Amino acid sequence: MATIEFRSAVGKVYFDGGMTDDGKMIRKSKSYRNIAEGATADNLHNALTQLAQLSEYPFIGAERVETADIMN
Repeated sequence: MATIEFRSAVGKVYFDGGMTDDGKMIRKSKSYRNIAEGATADNLHNALTQLAQLSEYPFIGAERVETADIMN
């Protein structure tokens, strides 16, 4: 039976970087590595939104990107 083993997680914060000359939105991002496996959604959301306040760009949203190994 195969199992999934957690390897790492990254928190990504997205910002509004303005508009291009042809009207497309510029989306900027910042990644925060070494997110704990057991970090709750509420704790991660609070941490990433607090970190987003340090930026000069308006906050759009955040996501957790997880990497895992599939073991046999």
